Amino acid sequence: MAHIDKNNVLEILGKKVHPGTGAVINLNMAKLYTTTSVEVPVIIERSKKPGPVVLLTAGIHGDEINGVEIVRQVISKNINKPVKGTIICIPVVNVFGFLNMKREFPDGRDLNRVFPGTKNGSLASRFAFQFVNKILPVADFCLDFHTGGASRFNAAQVRVLKGDEKSIKFANIFNAPFTMHSKTIGKSYRETCYRQGKMVLLYEGGKSMDSNKEIARHGVEGTMRILHHLGMLKPRFESPDPPVKTIVIENSSWMRAKYSGLLHVKIECGKHVEKGEYIATITDPYGKFRHKVIAPHTGYIINVNESPIVYQGDAIFHISAPPRQAEDKDEE
Repeated sequence: MAHIDKNNVLEILGKKVHPGTGAVINLNMAKLYTTTSVEVPVIIERSKKPGPVVLLTAGIHGDEINGVEIVRQVISKNINKPVKGTIICIPVVNVFGFLNMKREFPDGRDLNRVFPGTKNGSLASRFAFQFVNKILPVADFCLDFHTGGASRFNAAQVRVLKGDEKSIKFANIFNAPFTMHSKTIGKSYRETCYRQGKMVLLYEGGKSMDSNKEIARHGVEGTMRILHHLGMLKPRFESPDPPVKTIVIENSSWMRAKYSGLLHVKIECGKHVEKGEYIATITDPYGKFRHKVIAPHTGYIINVNESPIVYQGDAIFHISAPPRQAEDKDEE
């Protein structure tokens, strides 16, 4: 099991990483049909001074590129070289999914629904087990980066448990445009972190199969603010001040399409709308049918379905809502 010994030497994945050094260690995931090994690079940077261990992860879902880009920029800009403590970056956790541009593992399972995994279970479950036992134990603070699934574009947001004052405190420091109160999902990575007493923030922004500069910027700047607060950000980096304070959303609801057809969205994700405001149109392909989509209540648009075609019942907008209209949040 990964640990830091009394001499501040990090032992992880069978290797020793001494203070003031860095390393790239591969976590062997599995093999392709051709017997070629599939490995997950784990990028470690350590200061000579002891301090917290921050773990940055992305690509738990292989088609969520925005998160990968955030962690890539943190590494590329040398933000991951701390003044004290250790920063561990894993830009692509689900390498199989990333290679195939698919959300799931090759066994069809969602990696973010099998944590903490089992030693002799499915491929995804085995990988989760290795991750939880060989990497997670040394982490004090976890930042996990995601996007909206399919064509659903998420406004940049951090998700925290309602009533968890510590998480809320760090969400305010990260200061994404939105902070969502969100329950943990069973067998998710976030739930596993909570159960093991790890401080964890989950960042959502953008959509799968897409790279968005603004979403990446919010993620990188939020990460820098966290590292600055922990005393780990090098002085040459200026911790960026957020333009506005994060908007806290305690409740939200999905708005679903009343008709099938072509969806024409009229409002940007992240905008505030008033009850009765015209926010989209649904039409048929033949120019005979046109339905105006009206905001059912006042709130912030925190997710937009950017698919050009929808079926009746498809989720098309996620809108902040008063408590009586609240529904469960969407997937992580």
